Amino acid sequence: MKENIIAKLTAKDDKYACALADKIISESKETDEWYEYFDVFASLLNHPKSLVRNRALYILAANAQWDEENRFDSVISDFLSHITDEKPITARQCVKALAQVGLAKPQYIPEILASLKSVDLSKYRDSMRPLIEKDMAETEKILKGESSNLPPEDTVI
Repeated sequence: MKENIIAKLTAKDDKYACALADKIISESKETDEWYEYFDVFASLLNHPKSLVRNRALYILAANAQWDEENRFDSVISDFLSHITDEKPITARQCVKALAQVGLAKPQYIPEILASLKSVDLSKYRDSMRPLIEKDMAETEKILKGESSNLPPEDTVI
C-alpha cells in the first residue's frame, strides 16, 4: 500500500488518487502512521498539477499534529506560497488547510496571519476573489480563537 506513494497520489486516475489522499488524511487525524512520509508529501507541494498540490496541502496539514521533529519548518514558506497559487481553488485549499496547521503548530500562527494580511489577490478573477477572502477571514478567526466551531480551550473532550 505505502510503496510508491508518489505514483499513487499523482495517478492519472484522479478518483483513485483523491480517495487515497482522503484515506491518508482521515488516518492521519487518528494516528501518526503516515508521518514518516512527510518529506514525500512535501515534495508534491510544487507539483505541476493543482489537484496533486491540493492533496499535498491537506495531507501535510493533517500530519502537522505529529510533527515533533519540526519538519514543517522546512516547508512552511513553500506551504504559505500557495495562498496565491496560480489556481484559485488551490489557493482556497491552502488557506483552509492553514487553519489546521496553525492549530497543530501554534508557533506558525504569527507567520500565517502575517501572510494572510499581506497577500495580493488582484490576479484572481472577481468571481473568485471574494471566496478566497472569505476563506482567509474564517482561517484568521480560527487561528485567533474567535471561531465558534472550536470548543473553548479549557473544555475537556
